[in-house]
Amino acid sequence: METPKVSDSDDKKYRGSDTNGKKYYHIGSVKGKSISLSTDSIPEEVTHLVPSKNVAESFHLLGYMIVLSIVIILGLMELHGLGRGKDYHAKQPIGPYQLESRQVGEDFFNSYTFYEGVDSAGSNGYQLYVSRKKAEADGIVKILPKRGMNSSDTSDSADSHEGHSTSVFLGTKATNGGPRDSIRLEGKVHYNRGLFILDLKHMPAGCGVWPAFWLSDEHNWPINGEIDILEGVNFQTHVKTAMHSTDGCTMANEPLGKATGTWDTAQGIPDAKTGIPDMTLRYATDCFVYDKHQWLNQGCVAKDLEDGKIGEPLNAKGGGVFALEWDPVNRHIRSWAFSPHSTVPPNLRESIATSGNSPDTRVLPDTEEWGLPFGAIGEGTNCSASHFKNMHLIVNTAFCGSVAGNRYFMDCPAQHKEYASCNEYIASNAEALDEAYWEINGIYVYQREW
Repeated sequence: METPKVSDSDDKKYRGSDTNGKKYYHIGSVKGKSISLSTDSIPEEVTHLVPSKNVAESFHLLGYMIVLSIVIILGLMELHGLGRGKDYHAKQPIGPYQLESRQVGEDFFNSYTFYEGVDSAGSNGYQLYVSRKKAEADGIVKILPKRGMNSSDTSDSADSHEGHSTSVFLGTKATNGGPRDSIRLEGKVHYNRGLFILDLKHMPAGCGVWPAFWLSDEHNWPINGEIDILEGVNFQTHVKTAMHSTDGCTMANEPLGKATGTWDTAQGIPDAKTGIPDMTLRYATDCFVYDKHQWLNQGCVAKDLEDGKIGEPLNAKGGGVFALEWDPVNRHIRSWAFSPHSTVPPNLRESIATSGNSPDTRVLPDTEEWGLPFGAIGEGTNCSASHFKNMHLIVNTAFCGSVAGNRYFMDCPAQHKEYASCNEYIASNAEALDEAYWEINGIYVYQREW
């Protein structure tokens, strides 16, 4: 039997012989220690040996290949699972809604602070917001005992105030100086999503009146956005939900069939250079507050086609329920308005009525049971969720200012004949201004489970 051939032409590989004449050759090293092989230990079938330059390096490469193989296998398994219809999610709030905040009766004001001072420069309303102490002294904030339904509310089951023993009154009062004392409540909690429900009996209405129930982060406006859930201006009777944002949030490609309403319009916008009004009629679908084809800070405005759900018609019917669903995961912001209370969907009515129960006996709101919203904003558009974040609830009543005041001569022709400006009309303390108050059954905030 022949001895396998091992080249010893390279002196660096040959390590010498033992006393029996066996030759040893260097084949590599591990952690700096040399590894040698005797020619006698080489199997007969091996005819060549190729020494490794660095065995440790080979082990590292092998480990890398093993890890890479595992990653590839896991990736293929993931793709295979998705292909078979499995859903894989990072942990997200996609579960059922759970009650986060129930704002009713004596506990209502625990959720808010009273802003005190003049209006912002942007709104420039003709009112002075007062502290809770001053509001109580004025008699414009109080808890009212439960009373019967408005006679014009044809609800056959206890108007949605079931479960409420009281309601919250937020009024206004004339002053000798001209601007009315008013109330602005600012929520203590900031949100990035949620279902917000307002159940009310009465909202401020009439000439020069500008009430709102909205979400905003005033200190980072418009960076963090604004959503006006319910806003009334003078004698307007159509419900609108408006969104205000930075650039890059338009509803031009909003898919059809998602809502029952339409978009508000913009017309007569003065050209920035010439000042000549542009009489092209456009839908207000750009949420950017400085869009050149819309009124300043008009935003994108969803409008309910059904008339009579806010303002004086709402009050005559005994109020109603308004809901806004802000759901970034599902990429939409949706609005519903129900008036009178007899039109509130059973699931929503029961959710309100059982909100004070223990968690295991509450009816949870399911927006899929409420029918189509009048406004569906965001889904299918280029508007990213990052345009709206870190906002808190605000309830306030303003007068005149940059919206109601600018529309005064158009919306209030009778008052305009007697009072040249909106501010003059408010300062007159007309009897009609007694209707400038909120009466709220409750506000409810729900969040989806993670």
